[in-house]
Amino acid sequence: MSNSETSYYEPGAGRELARKFELQAYDLRAYLKNFEEETGEEAIADGFGVLAESAEVTSAYISYSADVVSAMKAVHEHMDAIAEALRKVNRDTEATDDDLAVLFGKQAGGSQ
Repeated sequence: MSNSETSYYEPGAGRELARKFELQAYDLRAYLKNFEEETGEEAIADGFGVLAESAEVTSAYISYSADVVSAMKAVHEHMDAIAEALRKVNRDTEATDDDLAVLFGKQAGGSQ
């Protein structure tokens, strides 16, 4: 907002922000896939060995890993949703700008 309390929206900045969220969500998904491979039940069981007392530790670690994966999937989905919402704002803003331009004399083809 400016000092006059008039709000402005810069479509280029909105598109850039949407793209940043999209890229971060993509990166998070890749890290999450790697985390799942390295901390999945099979990897954890192999890592703790066959000691009798390791069953309890293994079970706790598997549960913790599953909780982390679940939480990070929720973050990933949320970031994707934010990116999509920003893309929708951009589309709506551009359509509104085009409609307003026509009202002020600009023809739909782009000339005045």
